[in-house]
Amino acid sequence: MGWIVAIIVGGIIGWLASMVMGRDASMGIFWNIIVGLIGALIGGWLGSVLLGVDSTLTTFSIPGLLMSFVGAVILLAIANLIQRRRIR
Repeated sequence: MGWIVAIIVGGIIGWLASMVMGRDASMGIFWNIIVGLIGALIGGWLGSVLLGVDSTLTTFSIPGLLMSFVGAVILLAIANLIQRRRIR
């Protein structure tokens, strides 16, 4: 049951991050979920290393959601940089 919640929350976080980064039109639900889950891993790692915030995928907390969102935005920013270089 925890994985189902992680997939749903990951999809929502990925969708919100794609809206903030202006990539919403180019991403489908699958990529929103992937970005949200990987963003949660990045945000969890950053939160534990830099801020000391426990933001794992197994617990539901506001700091965990915020760090997941930050991680997803960072992931999309890196993807934007890579994609820009490839287009030029």
